[in-house]
Amino acid sequence: MRLLITGNTGFIGPIMTRLAKSQGHEVVGLDVGYFSDCIPEGMSDIPPDRQIWRDIRDVTAGDLDGIDAIIHLAGLSNDPMGALNAQLTYDINLDSTVRLGELAKSAGIQRFVFASSCSIYGAAGDSDAALDETAPFNPVSAYAVSKVRSEEGLSALADERFSPVFMRNATAYGVSPRTRFDLVVNNLAGWAYTTGNIRVMSDGTPWRPLVHIEDISAAALAAAAAPRELVHNQAFNIGRNDANYQVRDIAEAVHAAFPSATLEITGETGGDTRSYKVNFSKALETLPGFEPKWTLEKGVDEIARFLRENGLRDRNFDDRLFIRLKQLQHGIDTGRLDGDLRVVRAA
Repeated sequence: MRLLITGNTGFIGPIMTRLAKSQGHEVVGLDVGYFSDCIPEGMSDIPPDRQIWRDIRDVTAGDLDGIDAIIHLAGLSNDPMGALNAQLTYDINLDSTVRLGELAKSAGIQRFVFASSCSIYGAAGDSDAALDETAPFNPVSAYAVSKVRSEEGLSALADERFSPVFMRNATAYGVSPRTRFDLVVNNLAGWAYTTGNIRVMSDGTPWRPLVHIEDISAAALAAAAAPRELVHNQAFNIGRNDANYQVRDIAEAVHAAFPSATLEITGETGGDTRSYKVNFSKALETLPGFEPKWTLEKGVDEIARFLRENGLRDRNFDDRLFIRLKQLQHGIDTGRLDGDLRVVRAA
């Protein structure tokens, strides 16, 4: 199968590209290149068979020639960016997603796998119930709202010729050629290694479902190849049923990998109201061959090895190479990007 993976030079894209190629797929990557230079010295990228450098807002019908299925990862990933300029999040994450779906349908591409998010469940209250795919949405950020509305827009296109599939991924973690440290597991590990302090700026009780980026990739590839009757116009929560954690549990898992670090749970009440547990049974029972391989403990050990082997000391783990919002701001400050995050000049 010839796959188009959008956002292939982001955090998840290189891992998905590697896995897709190992399964015998031909991979075409499409990316604007915001994070193309976010590779630490000594690490190598995982290239697709063909690369298209294109803003997702500018995709053409010709970019889709010969494509059998699309896995759509591209988009602004940071809640802080949504707070800074919500309209950009809607332009890039919502309008461009629906337009890509329309182009795909016109081109006769039947399978469109969309990277949605469990963050659409948002603040789920005090219920102990794990939310399945029928749970109500309660998004608390522009990013999450864009995912809800993208699902709605793509679903409206569904018919006998076009099958969208919505992958509601849990909070990602893991190591990639373009590793991020602005996600909770990776971030806590970075602070533990560089400062010897793990500080949770809350009472540690909010719930977060977690999933490794390789498991996200495996699920998306399974959805791309699954029989139509199993996935057509359906949503799937992606993660493990034993991977719903309270934030303090995540901190304790990081502490186990860095036992010399101190662990502090401040008890503060911050602005992030998200707290939700998720049921992942549908994907585990429906997607052919999908079986998550990564546990939190295994993933934290992987991140710890990355930090130690790459010598990321003195807090350089939180520079622009690893923090998406900082990299976008760097692009604006250096004139590479304009205020609408359009590329003015290539990296």
